[in-house]
Amino acid sequence: MIEWLEEDLARLRAEGLFRERREPIVEPGPWVERGGRRLLNLCSNDYLSLAASPAGGASGSGASRLIVGDTVEHVSLERALADWLRVDDTLVFGSGYAANVGTVAALADANTVVVSDALNHASVIDGCRLSRARVVVVPHRDVAAVRRALADAPERRRLVVTDAYFSMDGTVAPVAELAEECRRARAALYVDEAHAIGVFGPEGRGICASVGVVPDVLMGTLGKAFGASGAFVAGSPTLTRWLWNAARSFVFSTGMSPAVASAAAVALPLVREGTRTRRLLANADRLRGFVARETMDGSVGPIVPVLLGSPERAMGAMAKLLEQGVFAQAIRPPTVPRGTSRLRLTVQAGHEGAELDRAGAVLADVLRRV
Repeated sequence: MIEWLEEDLARLRAEGLFRERREPIVEPGPWVERGGRRLLNLCSNDYLSLAASPAGGASGSGASRLIVGDTVEHVSLERALADWLRVDDTLVFGSGYAANVGTVAALADANTVVVSDALNHASVIDGCRLSRARVVVVPHRDVAAVRRALADAPERRRLVVTDAYFSMDGTVAPVAELAEECRRARAALYVDEAHAIGVFGPEGRGICASVGVVPDVLMGTLGKAFGASGAFVAGSPTLTRWLWNAARSFVFSTGMSPAVASAAAVALPLVREGTRTRRLLANADRLRGFVARETMDGSVGPIVPVLLGSPERAMGAMAKLLEQGVFAQAIRPPTVPRGTSRLRLTVQAGHEGAELDRAGAVLADVLRRV
């Protein structure tokens, strides 16, 4: 558990500012049901009463979850995710960006040092900036640099933040080694499993689960392997209570659509079962075989980055592939460092072997000509 959160929650309680979670509502609308009682709803922003209207084609929660947007669908999904991940609690957000920005900024402040991998996602970087913490950016996957940063830190509040599976390079964080460094330095470990959930580990539980690590904070998305949208943060009840009170991207946003929460809950058993995950990884290996010499060092899994160097070469390759019916996005600075423009190939479980073989042959031909 993150040691300082109990102190911060105690302060909110002492000041009369602690926001208690109440029972979720059933079916947003002019009237709602909560705890078996039917209540006239004068809390929602669902001004035209379309949130639960089939004619309107909408399916909204109507308000921030702290107001009247907390539904039984949200709570059911959170409990199912916690059971799957073998953690005590989870909290769902409207997007992965909102989850990372809000959570990092809520956990760190001017009295905190945040040690962040140089290739962490933009949402983590923005959360660090908003937190006002002292941020130490360390080279990619450099455990020794993390150790030095923690050893040199005068701050008592210490947070190490890393992606688990890096979305532009297809590389994996050394989470077991990072967890050990955090244990020694009494630091908290925050792992963004956005691109790893459903792809790696037992039952698709991610990189941390694959090496037996339970981070203090685990973030995952529902818009990637789950095929829905939104995200979640998993950890202790103390963590989720604090985020309910302090994560601004959660507090001040309309709750996730109940329909989306239901869709994610339906997808969860398919993620856990593993057939699609095994097919995905086999497909990734199949395509990677065609471009192995051009892929980034250490790349594994469904993200296959083909390094081309210049933006012009990357854009030229993308155009030639499109001409032959293959859509592979070119990635250029500032998304990636200068000199590392690339094609970022991402494989799916639904791809057929023959399709990937043709795409691989087309790729190999294009790469020889750009």
